[in-house]
Order: sequence, then structure tokens, then C-alpha cells
Amino acid sequence: MSTDNTQATPMIQLRSDGAVDEETLAYARTKIDAVVSRPGLPAVTGEVRIVRATAHHADRPWSATADLHVGGHQVVAMAEDATGTGVIDRLQDRLRRQTDKATHAWDNGHRTTAPPWRGGSGRSGPASDSGSAAEDSRTA
Repeated sequence: MSTDNTQATPMIQLRSDGAVDEETLAYARTKIDAVVSRPGLPAVTGEVRIVRATAHHADRPWSATADLHVGGHQVVAMAEDATGTGVIDRLQDRLRRQTDKATHAWDNGHRTTAPPWRGGSGRSGPASDSGSAAEDSRTA
């Protein structure tokens, strides 16, 4: 069984494969919406897929994968668990962590400066004049 449950807000598609019941899908929609509709987040789009394996001997038959775009940055999170609610709770925790990282690391265009060997303008050591001891020893 494969379903495609899409809600208008936010722009996250919730898909399922296998014997995923409607209660689990509703629970997933609530938890995912709680993560992606927080104030301060840029526009979030993407897809969340919940899969229940048909193999009865599997330790963790439930898996969930989220592939989201937060602003202009991709966020991917995966989780496995023995129960449907357990896998959704794990995925929610991982999504919250990843979206926080994406928004804080790239907030307002602030990035760490690239090291000098990668073309950055920052210096790795203490500040010194460009014509310091190395040039003085050659001229002496």
C-alpha cells in the first residue's frame, strides 16, 4: 500500500509505504508540523516518507526519512524504531536538531571565514606585518 497525503501548509508531503495506519500518519503530520512551522524558520518544503516493513522478523520494522529544504539549505534526517510512534518521535528530534543547525549556522548569511589556503582572507596565526622578520633577514 502506498499513499500520498499532502497538506497545503506547510509545503511538506507526507508519504507512506507498507501497512501504515491513518492514526500513525495523523501523529506524524502533527509532529512534523510542530517542527517546520516554528517561528523564525524560513520557508520549508520537502518530503517525509514513513515505511513499515512487511517482514515480521525485523527488529525495527518502522523507518522514516525526511528530505527537506529549509530556506536554501537541505536537511536530511532518518530514523528507525520498533513502533510507528517511536520512529516519528525519533525523526522529530532529529529534524528539530537539523533545522536548528541549518537556521543558526546560516542565519543572516553569517558563515565562518574560509582558511587562507582555500582563498579566505582570514589569518590563522597572530597578526603580523607583511614585511616582517623574513624580509628583514633577506635584506641584511
